[in-house]
Amino acid sequence: MTTPIRTLLIANRGEIACRVARTARRMGIRTIAVYSDADAHALHVAACDEAWRLGPAPPRESYLDGAHILDIARKAGADAIHPGYGFLSENEDFAAACAAAGIVFVGPPPAAIAAMGSKSAAKRIMEHASVPLVPGYHGDDQDPTLLAREAARIGFPVLIKATAGGGGKGMKIADDAAGFAAALASAQREAQASFGDARVLVERYLTTPRHIEIQVFADTHGGAVYLFERDCSVQRRHQKVLEEAPAPGMTAERRRAMGEAAVAAARAIGYVGAGTVEFIADTDGTFYFMEMNTRLQVEHPVTEMITGLDLVEWQLRVAAGEPLPLAQDQLAIHGHALEARLYAEDPEREFLPSIGTIRHWRMPAPSARVRIDTGFQAGDEVSPYYDPMLAKLIVHGTDRASALALMREALAQCAITGVATNVALLERVVAHPAFARGDVDTGLIARDRATLLAPAPAPPLALAAAAVADWIALGDSAAATASGGHRSPWSAIDAWWSGSATHALTWTYADAHATHALRVVPRGSRALALDGDGVRMDVRFDVEPRATAAGECAFVLDDGTQRRRVVVIAEGTQRLVAGDGVRARLTRADPYAAAPADEGGDGHLHAPMSGTIVAIVVTAGTRVDKGAPLVVVEAMKMEHTIVAPAAGVVAAVHGAVGERVAEGVDLVDFTADAAAEGVAR
Repeated sequence: MTTPIRTLLIANRGEIACRVARTARRMGIRTIAVYSDADAHALHVAACDEAWRLGPAPPRESYLDGAHILDIARKAGADAIHPGYGFLSENEDFAAACAAAGIVFVGPPPAAIAAMGSKSAAKRIMEHASVPLVPGYHGDDQDPTLLAREAARIGFPVLIKATAGGGGKGMKIADDAAGFAAALASAQREAQASFGDARVLVERYLTTPRHIEIQVFADTHGGAVYLFERDCSVQRRHQKVLEEAPAPGMTAERRRAMGEAAVAAARAIGYVGAGTVEFIADTDGTFYFMEMNTRLQVEHPVTEMITGLDLVEWQLRVAAGEPLPLAQDQLAIHGHALEARLYAEDPEREFLPSIGTIRHWRMPAPSARVRIDTGFQAGDEVSPYYDPMLAKLIVHGTDRASALALMREALAQCAITGVATNVALLERVVAHPAFARGDVDTGLIARDRATLLAPAPAPPLALAAAAVADWIALGDSAAATASGGHRSPWSAIDAWWSGSATHALTWTYADAHATHALRVVPRGSRALALDGDGVRMDVRFDVEPRATAAGECAFVLDDGTQRRRVVVIAEGTQRLVAGDGVRARLTRADPYAAAPADEGGDGHLHAPMSGTIVAIVVTAGTRVDKGAPLVVVEAMKMEHTIVAPAAGVVAAVHGAVGERVAEGVDLVDFTADAAAEGVAR
């Protein structure tokens, strides 16, 4: 029996709430948004037909308050609730409460969520079903001494992983017995903060595995299918960065074996709706069950791209009691899709989350082959309360090579300022030889961090682009002055203006490695000669007609060998250059600015970002070795440990556990042994 859904409450935020609302609107379903105080003006609020306030920004007081969400659903007349992913999406108690209230939960039955909600319990079920598992401990006894003993039995390195939730939260690697206790405590704190459940499992850590997952779907009529696989091997800090479908190198036989195993797992627990069975694949081709996520995955768009299906529509139809739209033999793979996750984080600072206001937001134009899923726009605040993902950039090509080319082109058009992002890292990964040939595993980024994470010198083309943008801005300024009725020799960009035939200018730009003085000489209305430190070229440029925000300059740059699209964003003295094959952050030097004072930062360790102190390991007077943990700060559901920069003594600790601190606040006063010896002399 089918029960049409007429009004849908979306119990989530950001890009997934916008994405669900888009499909619901196409299906003629009325949508209701919920929002915290931090999200009052967010895109997902505007995307729905009406919106209700949940409460303060912290998730426990808003998006995790199931009772309040249900109360809103009743008052708003919702027939169903879509939980998105994260938050309450895998909470069996919330699913049961929806059923008790007569509201459809767009997801599996509570019993199925319970069966797979605990990774330990799920692995015991799979073990009984003879599904191969990675050697590990999945028991209920969480005594730290027992866990340490089990880790030694399994053999180091081991992976400590929260039994609830996902997304890389509550996941740590212990390389040896000496580091196990600290890794365990950190994993438990993150698990408790993210999922309200501190329990963990311990498994052998495979050093070069691939992460391959199978999308499954089941209905209430006994139908169950798999919609092929996704490769999610490219990760940082155990969180996915790039995903693709189909998986590189996947054979038809292996795809069928993994797909049939995933469907069998779904049938075993009476599954209904969208789910993902995740496997770890070893270098020899063997695969092991890892977990089942009883929800829609962040990376579901790549499956949609290669199948031509709308998985949210399938979710809503199955939740309404309809059978699956297609049978297994009606499903097929078309082309290749890639997804890149754009995060507000700084890869060069160990992926620290970046908090602040988005000042500029520029993305590629959506098309049949390029898709952007996001909940952000210029002017939005990136808060410390939620996951730092800003957007998902998805492309589809006829094959992997064409999809890679499209992704490179799309990333080149991304320009975001106000917060640090991982766009440059994504560009480097996509261009990495191993990734380009499909030779991927979960250790790719960590293994080649020197190439992928280190700040690169600005290429000559980036310096040239910055100079072109500043020259265009100079001309625009002169034109604006003239059009305002204030025309004078000082506002005209001509030979008289500088008192010379060439009226050359010299601008100085600095990157993370060096300072570059650049002499700029006009060679016509749209041509410049550039000469300076490491740069000597003649360029032509054509300003793009596409409207740009304040501070943006978009143009096509021709350096004599190639024409490429470039955008330069200017904010004060800062320049972000982004384009085909070029990306750099530069500072344009002000020759009249005073030299910065020497802050003499020795002895003071600061909060690396805004967040909450969750652990203080030392007290005043504690003697520590280099690298010893001192204070742990949590932001965006991830922990960041402040460590001793050298052997020495803690002079003072500022703050208390549970206290919120701003970026740059002094947390620890520290005296290094070398500094103490210098004073003694």
